Amino acid sequence: MKQASGNSGARPRYITPEGEQALRKELQYLWKEKRPQITQAVREAAALGDRSENAEYIYGKKQLREIDRRVRFLSKRLEEVTVVDRLPDQRDKVFFGAWVTIEDGEEQTFRLVGADEFDLNKGYLSINSPMARALIGKHLGDEVSVRTPEGFKSVFITAIRYGSAPEDK
Repeated sequence: MKQASGNSGARPRYITPEGEQALRKELQYLWKEKRPQITQAVREAAALGDRSENAEYIYGKKQLREIDRRVRFLSKRLEEVTVVDRLPDQRDKVFFGAWVTIEDGEEQTFRLVGADEFDLNKGYLSINSPMARALIGKHLGDEVSVRTPEGFKSVFITAIRYGSAPEDK
């Protein structure tokens, strides 16, 4: 497991290798492609004359500020995260990075990922969510009580697997 620097005393911010790669890819795109394009557009707009009423110039400068803010965030975030890149010894137990299938009348499968990666459309559930916190450390076949907006509900863990994609059914 790769340890992040500059995280002394703070709770570790876990991320999967795929999540780290996605953040690095976004940072690379913003810094090497998007920012130079917008910088060139701002230069061209500035050459047109009066900047105070030049919408392209004003919008371009705003885009540059947003890009720079995101670049700073991503750079700092990548220094803070801990990449979990190895499988746990107990694979019959739910840990970070696991694909967990639960049953509560209907079957759902989620991967427990870092806060930077969560995407319910992909089945990625933030490790900080109530569901993930309830599942961590549980075993295959366990009944788990989860707090939801509607109250507590029970779910059963029907499958646990580790890897980057769910098994095909």
